[in-house]
Amino acid sequence: MEREQNKKKKKTGLSKKFFIRFWSFFAVFLLCIVLFFVCIELEVFGDMPSFEELENPKSMLASEVYSADGKLLGKYYFENRSNVHYSELSPHLVSALVATEDVRFYEHSGVDMRALGRAVKGMATGDKKGGASTVTQQLVKNLFPRGKLNKAQLMIRKIQEWVTAVKVERSYTKEEIIAMYFNTMDFGSQSFGIKSAARTFFQKEPIDLNMEESALLVGVLNAPTRYSPVQNPDRALQRRNLVLSQMKKYGYITGHVCDSVQQIPIDVSSYTIQDQNAGLAPYFREYLRLELKKWCDNHTKADGTNYNIYKDGLKIYTTIDSRMQRYAEEAVREWLGGELQPTFFEHWKDVKNAPFSNITDAERNTLYERSQRNSDRYRSMKEEGYTEQQIDSAFNAPVRMRVFSWNNLIDTTMSPMDSIKYYYWFLRSGLMAMEPNTGYVKAYVGGPDYRYFKYDQVKYSARQVGSTFKPFVYTMAMQEKGYTPCSEIPKIQPSIELYDGSFWAPANSNKDRIGEMVTLKWALANSDNWISAHLMKEISPQSVIALVRKMGVTSPIDPVPSICLGSADITLCEMVGAFNTYPSQGVYVEPIFVKRIEDKYGNVLENFTPNQTQAMNEETAYTMLRTMQGVVESGTSVRLQYRYNLRNPIAGKTGTTQKQSDGWFIGMTPYLTTGVWTGGEYRSIHFRSITYGQGAHMALPIWALFMQKVYADPTINMPKDDFPKPTSGFDVNFDCSKVNLNLIIEEF
Repeated sequence: MEREQNKKKKKTGLSKKFFIRFWSFFAVFLLCIVLFFVCIELEVFGDMPSFEELENPKSMLASEVYSADGKLLGKYYFENRSNVHYSELSPHLVSALVATEDVRFYEHSGVDMRALGRAVKGMATGDKKGGASTVTQQLVKNLFPRGKLNKAQLMIRKIQEWVTAVKVERSYTKEEIIAMYFNTMDFGSQSFGIKSAARTFFQKEPIDLNMEESALLVGVLNAPTRYSPVQNPDRALQRRNLVLSQMKKYGYITGHVCDSVQQIPIDVSSYTIQDQNAGLAPYFREYLRLELKKWCDNHTKADGTNYNIYKDGLKIYTTIDSRMQRYAEEAVREWLGGELQPTFFEHWKDVKNAPFSNITDAERNTLYERSQRNSDRYRSMKEEGYTEQQIDSAFNAPVRMRVFSWNNLIDTTMSPMDSIKYYYWFLRSGLMAMEPNTGYVKAYVGGPDYRYFKYDQVKYSARQVGSTFKPFVYTMAMQEKGYTPCSEIPKIQPSIELYDGSFWAPANSNKDRIGEMVTLKWALANSDNWISAHLMKEISPQSVIALVRKMGVTSPIDPVPSICLGSADITLCEMVGAFNTYPSQGVYVEPIFVKRIEDKYGNVLENFTPNQTQAMNEETAYTMLRTMQGVVESGTSVRLQYRYNLRNPIAGKTGTTQKQSDGWFIGMTPYLTTGVWTGGEYRSIHFRSITYGQGAHMALPIWALFMQKVYADPTINMPKDDFPKPTSGFDVNFDCSKVNLNLIIEEF
């Protein structure tokens, strides 16, 4: 009996010891876990994101450029990423994501214990049935990348991510987490975030994505290259259909809908990499990029560092009207590609040394060498240490390349030097349009195609302006000498003494009415050289230069009499700004390209207003407008009326330089001033005939096509009003009907 009692006591003692040891071990285990998580929180095992970082996660955001009518023109970025709110997401995107990546997303608090248990069991049994990572954990991993870790570090990092995921769930709503997830993901094709991906693959906003597009983009996330619909369309289709099956499995769509949508083929016909070559106004965006970099160098954030257009998510609101910009690009393409360039090819067909005119072999070879040295290929080879001989050899070796043509891009084999010679054949053109009183630039086309012709003909190309300079001379004559449009001058060849004692007597292609008295209105309409030179003889080159300086022209101008015929080289931007002074009642309004800049939170960093200068009185400006209307009504620009049916009030001036190297037209209405230049890359590339090479044929049709499109768009609603007349005591006679006016179309 006593033995039994001892046994019982002994057994009870063992039970107590086991109980004490078990719970002691369990307590120590729990304490170790607590200490482990405390150490994680104290960053013993490595840095943890702070609350501030959770509230403001760091990611490189693209700066976005918007048109005046709210259209996205393009971006500047290291990573093509722009954030969206949950309300901007298609419901199909959300359903596809939850069904595919985290079906219990709305039930857990950052860590899915059921999925974690399933993953642990799968590791133990080898029967893996999916991962345990939640959408929130994936978000944390995207926001705070792991880097290179060994197995022990990786385990600790995963636990850190669990802790951070729980913090994220406490700091944000489920909707905010989904939006952040879509904003941080890499979709491939240089698209970071759903907004960039939707535009790259489908040219849509995220809210507009349909079911199959949403399923495709969610499927791409698993492996952007492997499931790329462009590189691997079959795999992409399988992956998309798997996402649709998951949506059916978890009740987001019916079986019938799933089966129907799975039959829809993938359509990536709108796929476009979002780089500087894509989208509207590429020349404008490149000019703006350089200006914005200067702006960033002079503006700092709260932390004292300069803004960066490539990663700070700035919003740049421009003056460009996306509709006008599209019409301007279409007008350049239609006239250059559809009419002028084919004529130029035919004009120079089988002509020796084409398309160059009147240059020696040595001069032509110099141009070839200059183009070679200005090429990206030359610069990169030079940086890599190649000798001049090696570079020359490479430039003359045939390679596969894609070259520009107005019909379609051409895949061919030619040497880089042959490609340089090939591109000399293509005429270039620039167009800029601006509002008179605001100075807002509404359209900006720097060339035929930014992908292949990078040089900007609006801001950076100063070319001889020809007869478009003559209105400045007439303006000074009216303002200083009291001339009126109906003042008469004898049409005889003037002779002007130069500083060295020699004399300058200009030529004149207009042979009509020699020796007769002609009005200034007739002379400007027919672009008569002798009358312009006669006026220059009465005033001075210095006074004309002083005037154009007030009108915004900053390019160098030699104070010589020949400037009255347009010998100066001036940019298209300057010329449009100067002409815009006339419909702006004599006030020069500096062309302005940006209205305001905001930071990524929508705070306005700077508003922009144009500089203004009173260049001439209102009466002179209006008188010149009415005089230049005669150019359209009965002069060198009359084809605007009879060929393009533009019969509303238009003032303008054509310009053609020596040997037809440059063709100009600048036209003004009360609400828009637009200038066009057309010519070859070099002055020696041009038409040999005034019929084809005059400004009325090279540049004016682009202006006309552009304005036709603008007037035809009811959403723009461009008025066709007359120019407003000065209100105070203005009395100038514009009816010169007593004079026998002749219709002269061609000019020199």
